[in-house]
Amino acid sequence: MTQELKSQRRTNQRNHGQSRQVSASQIKSANKSLGPVSDLERHLPREWWRTLFNSVYLKTDGDVVENADATNRELDAVIQVTGMSPTDRILDLCCGQGRHSLGLARRGYKNVVGVDRSRYLIRLARRRAKQEDLPASFHEGDARRFRLKETNFNFVMMMGNSFGYFDREEDDKAVLTQVRRVLNAGGIAVFDLADGDWQRDNYEPRSWEWIDQNHMVCRERSLTADRSRLISREVVIHAERGIIVDQFYAETLYTRERIKTLLEECGFQDVQIHDTLHGESTRNQDLGMMACRILVTAKSVSPPLRHPAKKPRFEQVTVLLGDPGKPDACKRNGQFNPEDFTTIDKLRTALGELSQFQFSYFDNHEKLIDDLREHAPMFVLNLCDEGFRNDAFKELHIPALLDVFGIPYSGAGPTTLGLCYNKSLVRVVAKSLDVPVPLETYSDPDDHSATIPAILPALVKPNYGDSSVGITQESVVNSPAELVNRISKLREEFPGIPILIQEFLTGNEYSVAVIGNPGLGFRFLPVLEVDYSRLDPALPKILGYESKWLPDSPYWSQIRYREASLDDESVRRLYDHSSLLFERLGCQDYARFDFRADSAGEIKLLEVNPNPGWCWDGKFNIMAEFAGLSYSEMLLAILEAAQLRCSVKGVPQRR
Repeated sequence: MTQELKSQRRTNQRNHGQSRQVSASQIKSANKSLGPVSDLERHLPREWWRTLFNSVYLKTDGDVVENADATNRELDAVIQVTGMSPTDRILDLCCGQGRHSLGLARRGYKNVVGVDRSRYLIRLARRRAKQEDLPASFHEGDARRFRLKETNFNFVMMMGNSFGYFDREEDDKAVLTQVRRVLNAGGIAVFDLADGDWQRDNYEPRSWEWIDQNHMVCRERSLTADRSRLISREVVIHAERGIIVDQFYAETLYTRERIKTLLEECGFQDVQIHDTLHGESTRNQDLGMMACRILVTAKSVSPPLRHPAKKPRFEQVTVLLGDPGKPDACKRNGQFNPEDFTTIDKLRTALGELSQFQFSYFDNHEKLIDDLREHAPMFVLNLCDEGFRNDAFKELHIPALLDVFGIPYSGAGPTTLGLCYNKSLVRVVAKSLDVPVPLETYSDPDDHSATIPAILPALVKPNYGDSSVGITQESVVNSPAELVNRISKLREEFPGIPILIQEFLTGNEYSVAVIGNPGLGFRFLPVLEVDYSRLDPALPKILGYESKWLPDSPYWSQIRYREASLDDESVRRLYDHSSLLFERLGCQDYARFDFRADSAGEIKLLEVNPNPGWCWDGKFNIMAEFAGLSYSEMLLAILEAAQLRCSVKGVPQRR
């Protein structure tokens, strides 16, 4: 074990067991800085806003966002320019910890609703409202698609530079469409946002300040290449514990002219730019985006017209499945079983709820090539994770054939499927991206002796494989003798296939589901945690072949799944690692990433799953349920991501 790995492990051991909702003063460092960065834009996570707004945010920006005097001055300005009264219904969109909503409630406003994406901040807002017995209510929601009743508010306010986080203007327009949707006719929207022209000329490229007796924040800033956004980096350091976080975020720099034009393009009228708001704070040092802002108001004369649902680019969809008439070595008894046919029936039912599509199904692989040549589908929903002719080694052959015939399809292409089938190559790619990976030894089929791993227990598994084939309770070995025996057995069962001898990770196990594509937006579903608490303690805690294919196994009946209880920084790291791997490995439309913590608490990559299991009771759909999506809505999200990708790439539509 390298000295660096030992050092990191000691750091993680100090921090293992930290509770999820920890105050900033209690945070202990488990992080390393990236060091000097020449291009801030390259390191900016695409959806940085998902995990940034937590206790660290309240610490670093507390001089402004936890400043009661500043909040009251801002509310005075809003009330003056809008004329809102205590009887009005007011939506505080992207409300954060509710400072403006609670401020209005303290002034006697009875009908205030706050919506924000950050679960941490919403829970904090609710606690504060309860402590003071204030009437404001708070809800989690994405500003682009929150669920509140139409034409239900007199005013919508977006305060504190909460407008302009997204990297695409289409997303900002989606926010404005939602604002119009919930406003009454004549309702007013008010935006507090940075003065883009001022920021371009006056932003501080570098600064540092003490935010209390123990914490320092160092900041770097730069404009994007097109000068449309300001990228910021914050390194938060504790005087004794070291680096707490090294994080990046960004905001669009709207000029007065551009925000006025954008609002008018989205159907608002009577757009007015009001007096400048100058930031003040108790520290009064680096105010960043809060230094110089403008108040903008706009009137919604009428809510946006309801248009019929936009027709998908490819209405006719052929669902490509495994062949139930052929043997399948991955399945129980080597063939399709009743539970497999039940899974297909549930898929058909769910897809039947998507009335905007016309679905047909194909599962006869003997006729596949002829049918693709003679009756090429308009679009293929590729759910054939069994592989061509149910050969898992030939999963990549399906998209390869579709590419040959020029047929657009969902999911990963052949190169990605081939690469991810080789677990050792995925590990090399992950390591190059600084994604933590387990210690590992590679045993070639021609090797006549086993390399004893540096630590035991170890997990022994085939280097090539899918559906946990070759991974059973016997795969976890605790001694050199068990290791040699397991390798011998695998070489008998899988001749000619390399074997991996991997550090067995004994901590909590997680999965991350991603829907979308690079440049077109990612949607991360809530993180899943594997619950082994009901499993017989004598059995190794793994998700092996028994858990997926053998209903009589205790692994099948005793393992459960739940939404992970992780601190915001850990979730952010998992999302960042997953998006990096998604892009580097060439995944498309959806993918699942499995991670597990070691004994010291460091979370490491287990596996990348392009075209992961789509079944109703699988991990992916369970994570969709955590996000409030039905099975059909999850399938729709994958379909829409795939068709958008094909549309942007200019795939010709078949007629």
